Amino acid sequence: MIIGVLQEPSPETRVSLLPEHVAILKKWNVEVLVESNAGVTAFANDEKYTEAGATIKSRSEVLQSSDFIVSINALPQSEIDNLKSKIVLGVYQPLFNAALMKDLAAKGLTVFSMDMLPRTTRAQSMDILSSQANIAGYKAVLLAANLFPKYFPMFMTAAGSIPPAKMLILGAGVAGLQAIATGKRLGAVVEVFDTRPAVKEEVMSLGAKFVEVEGAADASKAGGYAVEQSEDFMQRQKAKIAESVAKADIIITTAQIPGKRAPILITTEMMTAMKNGSVIIDLAAATGGNTELTRNDETVVHKGVSIVGNSALASTMPSDASKLYGKNILNFLQLMIDKEGKFNLNFEDDLVKGTCVVHGGEITNERIAP
Repeated sequence: MIIGVLQEPSPETRVSLLPEHVAILKKWNVEVLVESNAGVTAFANDEKYTEAGATIKSRSEVLQSSDFIVSINALPQSEIDNLKSKIVLGVYQPLFNAALMKDLAAKGLTVFSMDMLPRTTRAQSMDILSSQANIAGYKAVLLAANLFPKYFPMFMTAAGSIPPAKMLILGAGVAGLQAIATGKRLGAVVEVFDTRPAVKEEVMSLGAKFVEVEGAADASKAGGYAVEQSEDFMQRQKAKIAESVAKADIIITTAQIPGKRAPILITTEMMTAMKNGSVIIDLAAATGGNTELTRNDETVVHKGVSIVGNSALASTMPSDASKLYGKNILNFLQLMIDKEGKFNLNFEDDLVKGTCVVHGGEITNERIAP
């Protein structure tokens, strides 16, 4: 089998496989083609790939000669139109891109979308959403600290005392938990809100206060995501969040629901009540954002409050982000590559079945097909 590694479109800086991952594939008897300069923005040059056993080719040659094409972002339509019977792997967000899924099926492609990987214990080593969210949570706090016009930690000096920054984190998933740990290390006082009572213990173990609203819908089967809530709960939640927002200097929002718009947790009215110089980092910006004013890839300033919409913070750490992403991909490929280096599409495996969204001219994932 021949695996092709493509260069990601700008402004993406990550690459799906680094030279260290290529070396492992070679041991599995897999040939690897890498587009020239594919890893340069992740600090992996062509020479390193060659040393690891890869062959450097042009983009068109990689697309034509590879059996299995790996990337992070979805391939552009112009390239999809020229592919036939290929296997492609990336992050295709199929729950938001039904038309694209139909087109991919019509082209006879087999498509694996890593954001559809079932979030089970067995899948943890392949979970690209978690590995990249970990980085995003870390960088969100550093970005906020850079924009915030005051100290994070408490300082007692001869000139007077500086109180610690008050941080509010909405959503205690992977990104939220890493944001807690990073904020605490920088000296902030951290409060956390999440609709899942099960995360309270994790939040408190990191030294943060858990803001609880009773009566949340059960999210135990949502794979770590938030779920839609009742109107009554939403009203009580809104009131509770409003209290914490008014006191916060820094807010990190991370709440998302698979296949749906991110829930609005912070209204314009709430932001108007915040202190001048406060900062909101919205990690759910790509799916609409958790505030009413969030704009993806933009910073909006409202009444002295900066609202930063950024769902691509993992790309600001391309070396480690690529390292983790590539390891996730290797662990997943291991489910489908035999000892001779041949491809074996095993739909008996729930992880393979759940991640494969298009095969044999049809949309195969039951979450997308309707």
